[in-house]
This record gives sequence, structure tokens and C-alpha cells, in this order.
Amino acid sequence: MAAEGSAVAVCREEGRWHCDLLPPAVLDDLEHCIAALRQQPSEGGPIALLNVEDEFFVALRIRPDASVGLLLSDVTAAADWELARQVAEYLDEDIPDDAPDDEEEVWPVGDIDLFADLGLPAEEMRMIVDNIELYADEMLAQLAGRLGFRAEFEAVVEALPSR
Repeated sequence: MAAEGSAVAVCREEGRWHCDLLPPAVLDDLEHCIAALRQQPSEGGPIALLNVEDEFFVALRIRPDASVGLLLSDVTAAADWELARQVAEYLDEDIPDDAPDDEEEVWPVGDIDLFADLGLPAEEMRMIVDNIELYADEMLAQLAGRLGFRAEFEAVVEALPSR
């Protein structure tokens, strides 16, 4: 069964942010997501923000040197979700056998300073992902706001058909 959520490509052209939907299939396949993102032209490298069923998010960025930067908001999601498992494997992280019983036992993995050059230092990113009171969509909205494209991001997400 395909995961539900949102997959948004974020690109900057001539100093302005633009957000567009990515195909829903990227919510289940990291390589598909990377390939789709590589098709997006952008100053400083295109970004994908993936919200999987409000359980976790993946932030992905194709850097100017063509390398891939990834941040998984909750590595324990890899026990239950294919995309999270693929991201953890890509990052060469251990995959938990089971989801934790205590929601406070979740932690991010990957490039916590993925957006430091855009004005979101690792310390602030950690404050966002460590706030267990927030759902993944709320974390992504905060991230988008901090980077300066919250209105564009929310307009795309709000235009998604209700499930």
C-alpha cells in the first residue's frame, strides 16, 4: 500500500522560492525521489520535503556538487515504513527492529545541518525535530518558515485533495 502524505519540491530561481508537488510515488521510493529532484533546476540545489502520514519527514537536498544530503526526522520509523528504511540504509544507519513504545525514544539521523548555508543552523533544526509535540507536517511548516518559503509551501500542501 502506498504511503499517504505530501512530497514537495522546493527550488530557488533568481532569489525567489518556488514549491511544486512531486509525484506521490516518491513517498515510497528514495531513488525515485532523488531522480525526480535531480530534474528540478535550482540555485543552491533543489530540496524535497516529504511528509509521510504525519509520522515522520524526510528532507532531501541535491547539493551544488551533485551529492545528496538527507535528514530523516525519526530513525525509528524505519521499523515500519519503507521510505524511512531506505533513507536509514542510504545513510548507513542501524535500523531499529521495532518502533519504540515511548514516543520520547525517537531521534533524527542524517545531515542535521542540511540547510545551515540557507540560514537554518543545526541547533535550530534540532529544536524542530526534537519537539515531539509536533506532527511531521508541522515540523516541515516550521522548517519552511525558517528558510523563508512557508507561504509557498503551505499553498502547495493545502491544495492537495483531501483523503
